[in-house]
Amino acid sequence: MVRSLSQWTKTLSFPSRLSPNRTSKESVVNVQPSSPGVSPTPSASSLPQGSDKTISPIPITEISQIIYPDPESEKAIMGSVVYCIHHKEGCQWSDELRKLKAHLNTCKHDAVLCAAQCGAMIPRVLMQDHLRYTCPRRRANCEHCGKEFSGSALEEHQGNCGHEPVYCENKCGAKVQRRHTQQHIQQHCSKRLVPCRHCGQKYTQDCVSAHGASCSRAPVPCPQRGAGCAALPARDELDAHLRDHCAAALPCPYRDAGCRFKGTRAAVERHAEESCQQHVSLLAAVAGRQARQLDALRAAVARLAVNCSGALVWRVTDWAAKMAEAKCKDGVELLSPTFYTSQYGYKLQASLFLNGNGAGESTHMSVYIKILPGEYDALLRWPFAHSVSFTLFDQSSSPDRACNIVESFVPDPTWKNFQRPSKEPDALGFGFPRFVSHEMLKKRNFVKDDVMFLRVKVDPSKIVAV
Repeated sequence: MVRSLSQWTKTLSFPSRLSPNRTSKESVVNVQPSSPGVSPTPSASSLPQGSDKTISPIPITEISQIIYPDPESEKAIMGSVVYCIHHKEGCQWSDELRKLKAHLNTCKHDAVLCAAQCGAMIPRVLMQDHLRYTCPRRRANCEHCGKEFSGSALEEHQGNCGHEPVYCENKCGAKVQRRHTQQHIQQHCSKRLVPCRHCGQKYTQDCVSAHGASCSRAPVPCPQRGAGCAALPARDELDAHLRDHCAAALPCPYRDAGCRFKGTRAAVERHAEESCQQHVSLLAAVAGRQARQLDALRAAVARLAVNCSGALVWRVTDWAAKMAEAKCKDGVELLSPTFYTSQYGYKLQASLFLNGNGAGESTHMSVYIKILPGEYDALLRWPFAHSVSFTLFDQSSSPDRACNIVESFVPDPTWKNFQRPSKEPDALGFGFPRFVSHEMLKKRNFVKDDVMFLRVKVDPSKIVAV
């Protein structure tokens, strides 16, 4: 496309000094843009003062003299280095002014007429996209139905094509062709409204099943189906069915207590009102059986909790209060929990006199062991012949400095204390009346935080003192 001088020089800046032979005032030329075929005219400022306002056209031969006063100025101007007028659009061209016109004929950013003759001026770099996507005279096929349309017709066709996939307007998430949307909404859409077949209320397709699980008019099987009733009453009529129409006989609510009556719900209710005394008797019998079972369970738990290791660590608490009581009263005896030498062995119990007994009264603490009647005494060897040891623990903060008190003995088979016990155990047992003195108890940490620990150990494998 051919451009006039004004079209490709309107954005250019020229140097003020054009020739060494002319001054700056002589070299500055006021260049006015002109259109092809129109003769330029001098500006008003170039007219002499007092001249007529009417301006006569200047002959074409004098135009060059007005723009370029002399060849040297023309040469200087045309040799000036300029950028392409499209450099803001990204063109990197830069050269002499005389080469600009030739460059614009090939510049990819320069606008030219659409090749399809739609009348639009399009930059060369965008011509292919224009011809492919936006030109009104382009020919293109619909991507959905495949039919060919011109550019403007394709734009009208888009958004109305029956083959274009669109989302269901009920927002079910399905995507169907536009021509099938009504059929989808009426027959396949999960959000379409459908009536419940039991109550007639309308729900969306994906919720009607959940509604059926709680619908008041939905049929439900009778709870007495296993007893012979095959009825399917509506959910809200189930209670009336069980009360008045159920063919199966209902059991008495006290059947677990032993009542065997069966009948309709109305008959069962009358039976429950008329047989109160009978039901109370049945419940009393059940309560008695449960009490005996509880006693048996308690005994079993007690047997499981018994120590059967042959050793007992006795924790004596509130030592000061118990010692004060023992000094105020005569014969105050502390008894330990019972324990066994083994699961089926001898049953033993330790006794403790804090203020002493016998030879150690008021000066020592006395310790004894008692043999109690056990469940397996008939299977054991008598007299009792296993060594017994007592250990009073020193609760020193440093275990290496602890000094425990240990006393042990081997039973004398001639003593009555070690024979098979009768139903009533010995009152005293056998042990050490002077086990530890009260003075020794005060010197060391046998009592700490008002607690004392005493271990009683029976070793069935030894018959000598340890």
